[in-house]
Amino acid sequence: MLFPKKVKFRKWHTMRRNPKRLRFETRGLAVVFGSHGLKAETPGRVRSNQIESARKVIAREMKKTGKFWIRIFPDMPFTAKPAEVGMGKGKGDPQGYEFQVWPGRVLFEVDGLSEASARNVLRKAGSKLPLKTMIVSRE
Repeated sequence: MLFPKKVKFRKWHTMRRNPKRLRFETRGLAVVFGSHGLKAETPGRVRSNQIESARKVIAREMKKTGKFWIRIFPDMPFTAKPAEVGMGKGKGDPQGYEFQVWPGRVLFEVDGLSEASARNVLRKAGSKLPLKTMIVSRE
């Protein structure tokens, strides 16, 4: 699974946003490396094990043809408290890493496949993620 080698702070703020104010991504909007990409339509937090699950699906479906790129990296730690622990007594222990995704961000890219197989691969990978995605192609 993906995680940073070193972090400056063990625990981060959750960075909650106003849900009434829509926010869209400003970086990573276009398919740059491959011919087809998987783009986020809704905001969400993608954990490292979800990225790994999507990566395994892509690698399995592509076999040895083509190449794929992961355009996101989970560098934000998230914490959790154990089950049946009362409120208070501080923040929980770090559990893993995640990436905050906003609508418009390209998550994965593939190249070297036919149109139909590329769409099939990306559709399967998108089903492993906790947000709504769409398949885009290079213009």
